[in-house]
Amino acid sequence: MGTKRSLNRVYTQIAGHGYSCPLEAARSEFRRGGAFQSLTLRYVQAQLVQAMQSAGCHVQHEVDQRLARWLLICADRAHSNTFKMSHEFLGHMLGASRPTVSMAAAALKRKGLITYTRGLITIPDVKLLEKKACECYHVIKDHLDNYTEFDSGIIS
Repeated sequence: MGTKRSLNRVYTQIAGHGYSCPLEAARSEFRRGGAFQSLTLRYVQAQLVQAMQSAGCHVQHEVDQRLARWLLICADRAHSNTFKMSHEFLGHMLGASRPTVSMAAAALKRKGLITYTRGLITIPDVKLLEKKACECYHVIKDHLDNYTEFDSGIIS
């Protein structure tokens, strides 16, 4: 974002792959003002929308709803309904303690909304888990699914 230092760290939350490039190459491409710059700015907006929605969600919704939201977003991004994730990590993401996350996960498991064994989480029926998640899931999902599309702001 043009500063010398960032408070952000980039890491993967689910096993998979990612891409990187030298910082100066990204800066150079961004300065050209083309497609990379446009996509980068839309991605930053998508991250801001997710952060703002998550902040409001933490105030308004119960931990089981927030857990359902987070698991659905992870499944969407991983393109898989099964992934490895510890309760401790989920606690960090949800702003809750590991025991609180374990109790919420157990409640979701009892209802058949998720299964888990030693950090391996599976969502057997996405539609059922969506019913448990708060409305924040769809707000975030819709924005993340569409951030690559350009909106001119012109209403026709």
